[in-house]
Amino acid sequence: MPLHLRFGQSDLARCRFALSPLWETQEAIRTLKRPERHGYHLPWLRRIRAAADELDLARLWLLMPQRGHTPDFLGPPPIGPAATFDEEIALVRATDPEVARRDFAHSLACTPGAADSPAGRALLAEPARAVRELADTMERAWHVLVEPEWPRLRALLEADVAYHSRRLAQVGLEGLLAELHPRIGWDPATLTLTARAAGHRRSLDGQGLVLLPSVFSWPDVVSGFEAPWQPTVAYPARGVGGLWTRAAGTTPEALAGVLGRGRADVLCALDAPMSTSALAHTLGRAPSSVSAHLTALRDAGLLTAHRYGHQVLYERTALGGALLTGGRDT
Repeated sequence: MPLHLRFGQSDLARCRFALSPLWETQEAIRTLKRPERHGYHLPWLRRIRAAADELDLARLWLLMPQRGHTPDFLGPPPIGPAATFDEEIALVRATDPEVARRDFAHSLACTPGAADSPAGRALLAEPARAVRELADTMERAWHVLVEPEWPRLRALLEADVAYHSRRLAQVGLEGLLAELHPRIGWDPATLTLTARAAGHRRSLDGQGLVLLPSVFSWPDVVSGFEAPWQPTVAYPARGVGGLWTRAAGTTPEALAGVLGRGRADVLCALDAPMSTSALAHTLGRAPSSVSAHLTALRDAGLLTAHRYGHQVLYERTALGGALLTGGRDT
């Protein structure tokens, strides 16, 4: 059944992009539950398997039915364009126990027998304790599964936002939504967004829409946040297919001879917009060294920079791209 999100005139001006380390943590946990559906993430799954086996994720998995409701408070819409995990998990810990109990009941009802299981009964009987313990588990999962990879994940997510922000300026909201995922459609007659995620209708009522690129949501588009949460659509970020592969030895020697090895490596690594910290992580260099190279390349007109939240993202200019192409060995 499709989900219909009905836009009003004010909602069109209140659509925004955001990133969420908490959402990625929740979806990484879900990926561990059904690894066979996530072929692109096999290198990551192999790498973290031993550490993941030390986590007790059973109660979280109980609240993640294959089809149905996962408690909204465990992965709420992000509070800003680039909130930290600590800021987001603090909101989870502050959840009203009665709100949590209703969310638990809704989720458990999606799996036959779940509410009557010992774990299900404990969630419903002591929601305040359950919130604390689930938040603790989420925090441990963040440190084990996602935080070590966060610079790389954030770089890919930021690049997706930069790309789609440009597309929004080029093709408008209607054109952008149609490009995000095959299961997203736009009906201009009724201002309704349709995503095959949950079968109900919701009016945005002036709240607008959060567009949330995600690595671990692949290959699905996910929505269905219910009031009072801000309506949100999580969609697969561009470039997931190459996420876990590391480029090596790709800098042309001729280009390194002209620019120097460090600056040439930085220019070649910017296949998508990236921040200084993400580039330093990708290249295995000190952030101060990468920052100096970025400044020199930007001053030479080979890079441009723009701000997203607290991050400054760098990308090649047309001149930088032409220099890179012309410098490749043949």
